[in-house]
Amino acid sequence: MDLHHCMNTFVRVAQTGSFTAAANALDLSTAQVSRLVSDLEDYLQARLLQRTTRRISLTEAGERFLPRARQMLDDMAEATHEARGAHVEPSGRLRVHSLNGFGVLMTPLSARYCERYPDVVFELTLSQRNPDPLEEGQDVVISIGAELGDSQFVAQPIGQIYSVVCASKDYLERQGTPSHPSQLPDHRCLRLLDPPYGEEWIFSDDSGTWQVEPGKTFRCNVAESMAHATEAGLGISLLPFYAVTRFLREGSVVRLLGNHRLRQRNVYALYPSRRFLDAKVKTWVDFLKVELPKLLAEQESVVNDSRYWR
Repeated sequence: MDLHHCMNTFVRVAQTGSFTAAANALDLSTAQVSRLVSDLEDYLQARLLQRTTRRISLTEAGERFLPRARQMLDDMAEATHEARGAHVEPSGRLRVHSLNGFGVLMTPLSARYCERYPDVVFELTLSQRNPDPLEEGQDVVISIGAELGDSQFVAQPIGQIYSVVCASKDYLERQGTPSHPSQLPDHRCLRLLDPPYGEEWIFSDDSGTWQVEPGKTFRCNVAESMAHATEAGLGISLLPFYAVTRFLREGSVVRLLGNHRLRQRNVYALYPSRRFLDAKVKTWVDFLKVELPKLLAEQESVVNDSRYWR
């Protein structure tokens, strides 16, 4: 018995809901399709399909077996393509997810990747949560700060980020410029909603530790929007450095307390662990490992330039 052939036939019958439709799709006779499914049932010693004169439905055993059969067939196809060299050149759809705020970096990087690999259709999704790559069909998830211990996933480190204190020149002219973290409670501090962290900003140096709790005048969950609120003079904010470099260059925002970096975190590329890694996933991750640190270094050179400090 050809187990692969029998499984493929069963999956096609389950998909089409008909022995006749499956036979037409597989270029077999209806009798051959019926026999192949029966051979599989005999092999498994379990009935997979409930047959009546009007319809075909999956049994409980069939419902359990169908997703596993599909996965086994997909794995076999992937292995076959790999052996035949089909994955040497990246092609097809690459589905990448990133947090909203990090899109300011992912967008130019994805554009450069597409120039290098024109046969790849790049699909970038931005949201405020980290999805499960397997459940939602993402090839790569860009995650900040969390390393998954699940053996189903590979967590490839691709960069590091941190946050800096910023304000607009207009706000500082009206309210004065704090020169030390201990002076921040006298100012309007805005809160970027950041799930891994609580309300407080915690500063630390050789002279001690200071805890600042942002007020409730303005809160936002997207770094770029908070940067615009800071530019508008609403108050002082704590923002990922890559979110404020444009505003620093333009002179609408300045960095405060330049010797302090808060909330340092790692950036990871998460992807399902596979024996045969698709070329588009491998080339994208390899591209990120080289290009993202360079882009972050360019951004970091701006926030560390004392010309943009106050």
